[in-house]
Amino acid sequence: MSRFDAIVIGGGINGLVAAAVLGRRGRSVCLLERSDRLGGMAGAEGAYPRMAHLLYNLGPLVRKDIGLGARDWPFRTVALPTVALNPGGAHVRIDGTEARFVDGRPHPDAAAYRALVTRLGGYGALLRRLAEAPPPGGDAAWTDPAALKQMLRLGGFGRALRQMGKAEMRGFLKVLLSNAYDLILDELPDGPLAGALAADAVRGLAMGPRSPGTVFSLVYRHGHGGTVSLPVGGMAAVVAALAEAARAAGATIRTGTAAARLLCEGDRVIGVETGAGEVLMASRVLSSAAPLATARMAGLDRFDIEASRRMRLIRARGTVAKINLRLSALPRIDGLPDDLLGARLLLAPSAEAVETAFNPAKYRQMSDEPILEALLPGVTDPAQDAGGAVALSIIAQYAPSDLAGGWTDAARDRLLAAVVGRLAAVAPDLPGLVAGAEVLCPDRIEAETGAPGGHWHHAELGLDQLLTIRPANGLGHYAMGLAGLYLCGAATHPGGDVMGLSGRNAALAALGDGP
Repeated sequence: MSRFDAIVIGGGINGLVAAAVLGRRGRSVCLLERSDRLGGMAGAEGAYPRMAHLLYNLGPLVRKDIGLGARDWPFRTVALPTVALNPGGAHVRIDGTEARFVDGRPHPDAAAYRALVTRLGGYGALLRRLAEAPPPGGDAAWTDPAALKQMLRLGGFGRALRQMGKAEMRGFLKVLLSNAYDLILDELPDGPLAGALAADAVRGLAMGPRSPGTVFSLVYRHGHGGTVSLPVGGMAAVVAALAEAARAAGATIRTGTAAARLLCEGDRVIGVETGAGEVLMASRVLSSAAPLATARMAGLDRFDIEASRRMRLIRARGTVAKINLRLSALPRIDGLPDDLLGARLLLAPSAEAVETAFNPAKYRQMSDEPILEALLPGVTDPAQDAGGAVALSIIAQYAPSDLAGGWTDAARDRLLAAVVGRLAAVAPDLPGLVAGAEVLCPDRIEAETGAPGGHWHHAELGLDQLLTIRPANGLGHYAMGLAGLYLCGAATHPGGDVMGLSGRNAALAALGDGP
């Protein structure tokens, strides 16, 4: 029997951040990861990006709280432009708020795009105040120091909202819960530039751009900077840096060790039993597993019927597949200069095309014209090519986890053919270059990482699963009901991209509950 102050279940980004935060505050921590590799969806085989392939919004607040300083990560990143591919050849280059054609010509909608994205960034900066702390509310008395901090935070949020001015404040409140499709097309004509924004609004979600609340997800992304970068050495370099931070903080990290059962005494969690029967004692357990999976480890009979029902009803319907292609040579993309082959390549011809791609998913069908985010990581970082072949990493949407008939070999082959055919519209020589392929559908992602439904965010970022009710009513403040048990995975507030804020916030919540 071993004893720790805290045990963290799951060695993904959030689990590693939680372990580092707890360790830096003087707690003895043991992190358990069931697989032999850390990182969860950010895990990699060598430098090759098997699932997640780009770094989004891993910000300075997390870096500071895990002891990596406030300036630089201990790995190099390369900021990437986004290229909105146009099957007609008029591709658009996007650098932050600036848009122009890839041949250098000015884009006629550049000013409107700049104004819209700048406005979204301003709205998002306001929401970031809520993301960088546990959501408002809870049971703490108003005299509690944590409750006082929360009141001050909300006061700052309200003050910032008023400082926007009456017209802008009304605009913010008007669009926040609306759909991205209308917002985008109110400002821009439909086309690749609008399609790029629409695709980013629904990345990883079981929603189309016309779904209510998709403005919120778009604002969230831009509010955290909206920056897209390629880590040199791949996502493996990111995971290694976070693991080293946790170890430097004193955390013990054990891979290949599954948490099989939570040990309870009355209404309190007192430890974890591993799959090998080893007992680890701790006064706090933080789980980055899904809420229902975590409850089952403790025993569902320890939760009341309503809490169990809410956990069962959490929506986590994955719609994203990851396609890894090995190519015999770099493809040629008509109309794209060679120096942009390393960009983040988006194939979302219009906002309407994104919505049309979503339509089959409503009926448990895959899209025959999926929306694609593609990356040739070896162009920027040769170490990320696969076994001497050129690596082409693709995120394909929509491929629903509940596909009618299931994800059979035939279904995976059909998805692969749709993706390759879609890319052939802009890279005609690509089909003849494919030397090998790996198709990771949502069922496979779930089996390998434990993410429910293979969902990129572990729980849908819908209006009914945000802030104080993320992932469900009664679970919005990380605590699960049993004393000492907390959720710290991407299903919790604030969710979103590879930010580590869920793990950081959960660790702070756990530290505020006892010695």
